[in-house]
Amino acid sequence: MSRKQKKMLYRILASAVLFAMALFLPLGTAALPYYLLVYFLIGWDVLWQAVRNIAHGQVFDENFLMALATVGAFALGEYPEGVEVMLFYQIGELFQSYAVGRSRQSITALMDIRPDYANIEQDGQIIQVDPEDVAVGETILIKAGEKIPLDGVVLEGDSSLDTAALTGESLPRHVTAGDAVISGCINQSGLLRVQTTQVFEESTVSKILDLVENSSMKKAHTENFITKFAHYYTPIVVTGALLLALVPPLLFGGLWSDWIGRALIFLVISCPCALVISIPLSFFGGIGGASRRGILVKGSNYLEALAQTELVVFDKTGTLTHGTFQVSAVHPQQISEAALLEFAALAESYSDHPISRSLRQAYQKPIDNTRVEQATEISGHGVRAVVDGKTICAGNSRLMEQIGADWQECHLAGTVVHVAVDSVYAGHIIISDEVKEDAAQTIRLLKQQGIRKTVMLTGDTKAVGEAVAKQLGLDDVYTGLLPGDKVTKVEELLEQKSLHGKLVFVGDGINDAPVLSRADIGIAMGGLGSDAAIEAADVVLMDDAPSKIATAISISKNTLQIVRQNIVFSLGVKGLMLLLGAFRLANMQAAIFADVGVMVLAVLNASRALKTDRF
Repeated sequence: MSRKQKKMLYRILASAVLFAMALFLPLGTAALPYYLLVYFLIGWDVLWQAVRNIAHGQVFDENFLMALATVGAFALGEYPEGVEVMLFYQIGELFQSYAVGRSRQSITALMDIRPDYANIEQDGQIIQVDPEDVAVGETILIKAGEKIPLDGVVLEGDSSLDTAALTGESLPRHVTAGDAVISGCINQSGLLRVQTTQVFEESTVSKILDLVENSSMKKAHTENFITKFAHYYTPIVVTGALLLALVPPLLFGGLWSDWIGRALIFLVISCPCALVISIPLSFFGGIGGASRRGILVKGSNYLEALAQTELVVFDKTGTLTHGTFQVSAVHPQQISEAALLEFAALAESYSDHPISRSLRQAYQKPIDNTRVEQATEISGHGVRAVVDGKTICAGNSRLMEQIGADWQECHLAGTVVHVAVDSVYAGHIIISDEVKEDAAQTIRLLKQQGIRKTVMLTGDTKAVGEAVAKQLGLDDVYTGLLPGDKVTKVEELLEQKSLHGKLVFVGDGINDAPVLSRADIGIAMGGLGSDAAIEAADVVLMDDAPSKIATAISISKNTLQIVRQNIVFSLGVKGLMLLLGAFRLANMQAAIFADVGVMVLAVLNASRALKTDRF
């Protein structure tokens, strides 16, 4: 409990004791001063806030309603009722503040990933500096138990990293020399020497913190509706209370005190606290609960939209498969296997594509860059380079057709890299990718959640794409697609959804930025350390588990269910009590329940959105 909350608790306890004492003390003529003392002790801040808001032109809010209702009660001589309303209102406010604080803890826990310092070596001594002062290319030291302050590559050391704050997963990740590490993880064991690859402002931890801190800026349609609803609702209610106090006595000769009392009860009941507080709290809790599972949602509008998902479209490589390619076969034609692999590895030496890395790894020799000239990457086709004076083209069948090489099909499943030397076909290399362990389970879970269609888009061959789709149980697959073709295909699929349905595209966040942006909701897989994922997607999964997609949708649906429950419950109870209050069938105690009681119950229900462990 915060210091402010403790002070409020003490005020409530002191006021409650004084209020209870009034029931046993013979106050007589001292009743008004005594109750005023208790009233100002418990409600001075509400009165002050109401006055300040009126001075700034913001008249109609819950502070104004409470001030008007309680001051009116004192004017009618109902001193205990005036104190009672303010006391219970403040109890509800304290409870709401505590519940919001608990919801913020999951977001605040993410803030703990922010590093306080970075260790650098100067003159043989280790000194601590601000991570923002470390430049790219500098060497930093991370001791056991310390946070990794900046993204980089391990130069020396061997250790296990705790990535739970980023991914929600408890299993540590082992790293050694040559492995990439990202800021925000905790070094569990040995000393690591790391060469930085990003300045702090561009590091993973900085991007994540910025994403989470700004998530509340993008409000759900329901939140915007409630904000507009409260904007018009409160003035209408105040006008209704005024008419209730004035019209019956003027037209029908009723007692002024009776109808003013009904109007005050009407005001207390009508306070929209339950909706105004619980709806944003529900979305905030849903986003916080998702973050604890390693799912970063960029705004409550995306969390709301996930619940309406009808179509889920997947990229293949790095999304449903590991993207860790390995050379599984080499089929040369007119040259040796070693020569074919050497030409391919050298031609691909300037590319950072996973396929290129696998070719260099299979080559198992240092790359002599002096042998390579005019290296060019041809999007959606492959690469072209001059190696030892010969023009080497390595890529798919479209590249072979483009240069007029007489290429050949392969009977093996996998990604086929065709190689041509001076436009003469020299053979092909088969590279295999492994399907992720939980990919098939992901498709089953999505279908259980009512997802109408699951589709895979890939630039791979028809044989490879259809084999993966059949293995996973996907509804449809489109193969041999260029990056632009994927956007076109997504636009076609968007026409297949219903009016309010949503299409989700799931990609690795590196090569799929245009498609991620075109879909209703873009989900980036493999977000751990991927700048493009954090930039392009609406939802970022901080590990490589596709099953988190189903988890994200479950969290979304649960949050929306809680929001609907609070709307129906709050409006239902208030509508009933307003009707009863207008006909004097509800007293001030019932009005307090309709306001504070409903708010407390709605906030309690909203806090359930934080509990995402069962999904």
